[in-house]
Amino acid sequence: MKKCVISLNIIFTILILIGDIFYINFDYLVIKGITSAGFVLLGIINLVYLIKNKNNNLNFGILMLIGLIFAMCGDIFLNINFISGAILFAIGHIFYFASYCSIIKFKILDLIVGIIIFIPACIFIILAPIFEFDGNIIKWVCVIYALIISCMTGKSICNFIKQKNILNMLLMIGSILFCFSDLMLLLDVFANLNSVVGILCLATYYPAQIILAHSIMHAGDKI
Repeated sequence: MKKCVISLNIIFTILILIGDIFYINFDYLVIKGITSAGFVLLGIINLVYLIKNKNNNLNFGILMLIGLIFAMCGDIFLNINFISGAILFAIGHIFYFASYCSIIKFKILDLIVGIIIFIPACIFIILAPIFEFDGNIIKWVCVIYALIISCMTGKSICNFIKQKNILNMLLMIGSILFCFSDLMLLLDVFANLNSVVGILCLATYYPAQIILAHSIMHAGDKI
């Protein structure tokens, strides 16, 4: 069964990346929705693999899949209403964070690392003159969102430091890519820079989601 699951991971990875390229070039919401559904399906495939193998890390897989579903919804709503999309993404990050905590229990160091990541991000959002926020509400939504994704990323880094295995490496890489992608999104939406930041956002976002969805398969790996 593992060979079949690996093959499906490769196929869906290729299809998602093709969808990513198409969305970068044509910017149709339907393409974005289908592409995002791809990483959810990838997560489902890998979760089924965990269930079939009666793995003890099933909670991790379930929490990760829920995070992927909220991310897909955030993708769609972000184009309709930015705040709604950001809230859905933030909920997804909370589930990602919970999935990381299901592997290694939360420690105060996780929070400290998250705050270290958050402080410069917060200062950048609030003080950088390049941003043109449409009111304070959106600005503070971005700040709160930055806090949540910083804590999620910090937890993934701490997990890898504590246990250097494939699963924690994938989670750390996926989280860092996600964090970078959101920085590019912020610059693309509110800083009126050239199209390069938008391309960088999408070029790192879908690989991040692929890696996170793929990580579910490795929840059963021996440490």
